[in-house]
Amino acid sequence: MPKAQGPNPGWSDERLVRACLDGDDQAWRALIDKYKNLIYSIPLKYRASPEDAADIFQSVCLELFSHLSQLRKTEALRGWIITVATHQSFHWKRKHLKRIGREETGLDPEALGADLPAPADAGEDAEREQMLRDATALLSPRCQEMIRLLFYAEPPLPYKEVARRLGLATGSVGFIRGRCLLRLQKALRGMGF
Repeated sequence: MPKAQGPNPGWSDERLVRACLDGDDQAWRALIDKYKNLIYSIPLKYRASPEDAADIFQSVCLELFSHLSQLRKTEALRGWIITVATHQSFHWKRKHLKRIGREETGLDPEALGADLPAPADAGEDAEREQMLRDATALLSPRCQEMIRLLFYAEPPLPYKEVARRLGLATGSVGFIRGRCLLRLQKALRGMGF
């Protein structure tokens, strides 16, 4: 009898949630893997240290684990994750600023928080970033890697290096990049973006 295959990156949220609720550990790993960048990115927008961002990440994952069965619509999962991560990040930042204000005499903790992103703004940014990650995941592995190398590598890579890493001629990078971006644009349109 063939062994049942675990979740793959193409599974819908509905399918992942159903498998998670059925106790599938691989589905939990896949769900967290799908949304880890989204969750982690939000505390970073609030300038949390990597350690504090990791704590917030763990807290959001625990809340997801605890409340997933109460989710009424799986289409709302991403928004729910963004809301929870944003609120936890916002509250972390406020506590952090108050602590700094107490430690540093003469500093007004409220003034320090004047540049905090509003929870709604941080949530909207995170939603767009996750849509971009989801749309990129629909592309071929070569296009995914090209987009990663061209747009996410720090420091930015020259075409010559991108070509070397992908095993392409340097002159073909621009052409292939254009095709990949058109496919990404089509995927984003298909997602309603």
